[in-house]
Amino acid sequence: MTTMQTSRRPGSLASRNIRITDLVHYRLPVAGVLSILHRVSGAAMFLFLPLALRWFGDSLDSDAGFARVAKCVGSWWGKLILVGAFWALMHHACAGVRFLLLDLHRGVDRASARKSAVAAFAVSLVLTGLFGLWLFGSTGRAG
Repeated sequence: MTTMQTSRRPGSLASRNIRITDLVHYRLPVAGVLSILHRVSGAAMFLFLPLALRWFGDSLDSDAGFARVAKCVGSWWGKLILVGAFWALMHHACAGVRFLLLDLHRGVDRASARKSAVAAFAVSLVLTGLFGLWLFGSTGRAG
């Protein structure tokens, strides 16, 4: 029985096993972070869906239900939830368009892929920031 020598050099092929503590030494490229956050944003939208449907149903149910939803959405935590949901939607949409273009073999070289990943981040964050400014700037306007 032979044992494999392990090396601490990053490019070494002696051992492919990593430890949980080694994860802090990895640096993903921007496109890798975008891909992971694309999955996170999709999961966030999926998890937000029951709350959104509940708020929608309650708001249509009665005047009292609408007032309850308006009070929830008007609170700072309700607005924070809406900004998070909006970020998930914008990030997922921008990254999805980028991935669609990559599937069509547009911008697959390294430089273009990096630029499109940065652009997807920038567009989603700018749109989310504008939405957050609009939402938190519109205090006291429910109806």
